[in-house]
Amino acid sequence: MGILEKIKDIELEMSRTQKNKATEGHLGILKSKLAKLRTELLNPPKAAGSAGEGFDVVKYGHGRVALIGFPSVGKSTLLSALTATESEAAAYEFTTLTCIPGVIHYNDAKIQLLDLPGIIEGASEGKGRGRQVIAVAKSSDLILMVLDACKSEAANSR
Repeated sequence: MGILEKIKDIELEMSRTQKNKATEGHLGILKSKLAKLRTELLNPPKAAGSAGEGFDVVKYGHGRVALIGFPSVGKSTLLSALTATESEAAAYEFTTLTCIPGVIHYNDAKIQLLDLPGIIEGASEGKGRGRQVIAVAKSSDLILMVLDACKSEAANSR
């Protein structure tokens, strides 16, 4: 069971648990577990000699475009709308954990579109797989910064 499945299970259990004095302790433990899992998503454990799964994508077509932006701004939805690739989109942050490629067929050109995990503050220091995301973006022909116009200005300028 992956981290995302564990998060979903804990959130489901929290939503089904009645909130009263007798269940405060149980809900506190669930909140603690949820916080640890979300921290693991942001800072994956360092394993010796581990290969970055999903980030090594072979270049395909005439051009390569990287969708980069903060978590939950619509990168996966945009990829799914423009290509035949289905990229999972959910109501929580960090749904996309690896690089998901798709191909746009425009006239006679094939353009590879890459859905990258959300970048967060400190990405250049490696926080939240930031270095891997930035490396893939650097290898692209075009970087498309995706922002959510409905979010407040403070949320977009993190």
